[in-house]
This record gives sequence, C-alpha cells and structure tokens, in this order.
Amino acid sequence: MLDKIQAAAAQINQVIVGKPLQIRQALTCLLAGGHLLIEDLPGVGKTTLAHALSLALGLQFKRVQFTNDLLPADLLGVSVYDRSANAFVFHPGPIFSQVLLADEINRATPKTQSALLEAMEEHQVSGDGQTRALPEPFFVIATQNPADHSGTFPLPESQLDRFLMCISLGYPDAKAERALLEGEDRRVMLRQLRVQITAAQLQQAQQGVNQVHCAPALLDYVQALIAHSRASNLFAEGLSPRGALGLLHAARAWAWLDGRSHVLPEDIQAVLPAVAGHRLRAAASSAGTGRLQRHELAAELIRAVRIP
Repeated sequence: MLDKIQAAAAQINQVIVGKPLQIRQALTCLLAGGHLLIEDLPGVGKTTLAHALSLALGLQFKRVQFTNDLLPADLLGVSVYDRSANAFVFHPGPIFSQVLLADEINRATPKTQSALLEAMEEHQVSGDGQTRALPEPFFVIATQNPADHSGTFPLPESQLDRFLMCISLGYPDAKAERALLEGEDRRVMLRQLRVQITAAQLQQAQQGVNQVHCAPALLDYVQALIAHSRASNLFAEGLSPRGALGLLHAARAWAWLDGRSHVLPEDIQAVLPAVAGHRLRAAASSAGTGRLQRHELAAELIRAVRIP
C-alpha cells in the first residue's frame, strides 16, 4: 500500500508545488484516522490541496462553503414529508461523504460549527430519533482564515480538539512560485489526476498504521511530553488524553510513511507541532497567544523534555 500512497503524494506535489512537508502532514493525518485543519491566508492553496487529496486517493468529495447564515441542517441533511409515501424521508446533507471540505469554517456561527462534533468523533449523525453512520473512511478537511480577519468566529477549544492536526501552507518560495506562474492552470491539473488507491485499500493502510510498534520507552516519552505540558507554567492548560492518543497515532502514521514498522523519537518530534500547536495556549504570564506562538510553544515542549 505504501507505494500507492507515495504515487498519490507525487501527483499532489505536482499540483501543490513546493509544499512536500504539508502534503506529508495531510497524508499522515488521514492515515492516522484524524481530521485536518488548515489555517492560513486566502489564496495559498488550501482548497486545492483538499481537492487533490480526494482525487488522487479516489474518495468521494463534498465541499461546503461556511457562511454566517449556514444552518446545521444545510450540513447534516433534513427530513422532508413525502405525501406519496405518507412519511418523512431523510435527505442526506453533504456531510455524508468520504472527504468533507469545510471551507472557511470559522465564518459559520458556533451552532453550525458544533454540528460537526459528533460526526468527527463518532463517524455518525444523530437526528429525528435515528443514528446514521457516515461513509468510511471519513475525513474532514477544514480551512480557516486567521482569527483577526473580519467576519470570523473563533473555533472553541472543544472543536479544535477534534482536529488531529493543524497545518499552515504559507507563501511559496521564489522557485515554487515561478513554477506556479509558468505551469498549467491548477484546475486543469486537478482534472488530470489519476486515482492511485481505492477506498478499501486506504482503509487497509490505516489498519496497517495501527500495527506500527511503539516501544514502552517511546510511550514514556509521550507521557513525559504530556505531563510537562500540564505541569509547566508556560502553558495555560496541558494536552488532553485525546491529544496524547492523537500524538501516538500520528507518529505511527509518520513512521509507516517511512516504511518502518516501529516508531522513533524523531517521529514524535516531527508530528508534535502539528498535533499540539492548536491545542496549546500560552499562560497569562506569557506574551501573546497567536497561532505562530502556539507552534513556538510546541517547539519549546520538545526542547524541555529529554528523550528516554
């Protein structure tokens, strides 16, 4: 399965030029069974990355543009009375897809944002007295503009914690931007992408990731990182048990992408900024609480805890 994932990554790298790290992070998140939050300025390729991932991996894709008038029913679906059947018939919303792009998620109201909580955690939707399972694999890619942009509602901590990883694409370097300017239209390139793996094979790969071995000493390291985040006066609060599990799952996926059957300390350190950055807040005594500093806090966590 690894060669198929690598072939998909190679295709995506041709569309999203100069961002191999972010593409690997996105694949890591998917293989670990998590959800991805991409926070960055408009126009840097967030939506294009989501499209490319779904096309190269052969997954059913739906996109929802989040706005302040979007209702939970617009996302989850609604029951409509059918006179011929003399009964209410459920019409599923766009959330019933394998890849859901929640575009500009922080432009929707907290009520609509909260509609995603059960789906992201339980892979199911409850309503009208029924529970409906979502397709598998189920992967939410949410994009959001910086919180200081007009018309945004900050994501609550409970919603942020549902995202396994948070990444930022950033501006391309000069070489990548020149390739972008001289190359084909990205929309044309997206239509040319070929499916490299089936959904069933992707699920097998996710199961293979779960089998990657993590030695007791590595579990000690994860626990030490979590404990330090809770005890240090640098952080407003520590990482949750969900964050600890997410760190372990992501490290296994990172190791699997390297073709290894065991986790190394470097795998944990590689995924920690993306897994912990959006979960950490600076204590009141520390200056600033912005996105950049959150990633600096993750780096400080790595520096502070010794590898066993």
